[in-house]
Amino acid sequence: MASATTSGIKVSVDTFYQHDYSNPLKHKYVFAYRVHIENQSERAVQLLSRRWVITNGFGTIKLVEGMGVIGRQPVIQPGQAHEYYSGCELTTDMGTMAGVYIMRPQDGGKEFEVIIPKFEMVTPSKAN
Repeated sequence: MASATTSGIKVSVDTFYQHDYSNPLKHKYVFAYRVHIENQSERAVQLLSRRWVITNGFGTIKLVEGMGVIGRQPVIQPGQAHEYYSGCELTTDMGTMAGVYIMRPQDGGKEFEVIIPKFEMVTPSKAN
């Protein structure tokens, strides 16, 4: 599990290879990931948007930006957490993802970036 804390917001990510949805003969490798965002600060924050950097095993980079996560812009209260699952398809049997969330404090403070730690996506055969 990869974890990072920025301004009291802890982001942890677990990854899972999705064998049933992958087809190595067609260079299709599907990974799921679980993101756990824990608000360890003393103020409520809203997740507004995200920016991802996805790198495959050849070093090819894809940038992905969008509003919220899974169609939502959750407000996370102090001491609370938000968790979601998503996925990524690669053309190689390994790669990485990393990025940032843009958060807005609910007390009227300035928007800030929260680091999404770099995590690896690796097929079981490659991991051995």
